[in-house]
Amino acid sequence: MLHTGNYSLVLFVQFLLLFYDLFVNSFSELLRTAPAVQLVLFIIQDIAVLFNVIIIFLMFFNTFVFQAGLVNLLFHKFKGTIVLSAAYLVLSITFHVWIMNLRWRDPGGFVWSEGLQALFVFQRLAAVLYCYFYKRTAVHLGDPLFYQDSPWLRKEFAQLRG
Repeated sequence: MLHTGNYSLVLFVQFLLLFYDLFVNSFSELLRTAPAVQLVLFIIQDIAVLFNVIIIFLMFFNTFVFQAGLVNLLFHKFKGTIVLSAAYLVLSITFHVWIMNLRWRDPGGFVWSEGLQALFVFQRLAAVLYCYFYKRTAVHLGDPLFYQDSPWLRKEFAQLRG
């Protein structure tokens, strides 16, 4: 079970990783003339997003709802966050690979094609949605209803069986 002290630490780590993601999305273009530094920042950013997804799944596995066998209830309740996190990770990796491929060839040149600009907009839009939904899910998973037997859980279980 996730206790208050552990939950606070996990939440702090999640928010720290989200802050790093926001920081890189905001300021990575300032390092466009240093592609090696930008590459390292992008790799760490993608790993941070992946770690956040892993942490959310570990929090799912730690709930009483999951242990009671109501996995579908958890995934149905948080499917938006799960799908959005996966889409954001794919968009981020795609954008990072594309931009670094172009920047590595010509660090000082203008590399913004129409396709890259469209991908940039979609990736940044997904970043905003990802931060909002991820933060909402992380805070929502702190609700004690997920970690103990309750009338709400029994009602959900009865609906699934009947």
